[in-house]
Amino acid sequence: MTDGRTDVARGDERSWLYGIATNLIGQHRRREIALYRALSRTGADPVVEPFTDDVERRVAAGAARQRLAKALAGLSRAHRDTLLLVMWAELTYEEAAAALGIPVGTVRSRINRARFALRRALRGLDPAAEDEGAGW
Repeated sequence: MTDGRTDVARGDERSWLYGIATNLIGQHRRREIALYRALSRTGADPVVEPFTDDVERRVAAGAARQRLAKALAGLSRAHRDTLLLVMWAELTYEEAAAALGIPVGTVRSRINRARFALRRALRGLDPAAEDEGAGW
């Protein structure tokens, strides 16, 4: 394969490819050595640890999502719609009131009651530990 600028007889392509391969192998070797040094210092495998942490987080988030969905389903439609407009769609109370055609005070009341019902339904779930539940 030639682009008209290289002389195939001189072997330029092969030297170039070997140079790239040598650099890639060197980078891989340096990363591997750094990982082994970190493992010997800390005892924690930097490859496996993040994976297991991620799996635990996903399992916990899945359970929290199920509980949250059940709790949301248990709210009245008015409370659920108001809560989702404010918390999920990030509307202000005034914007939610305009969207629903109700007074701002009613939005505040519905949000307060919906949050209370969700807190009761999600009792025991640590919202600080879950990104999903932050702000409830």
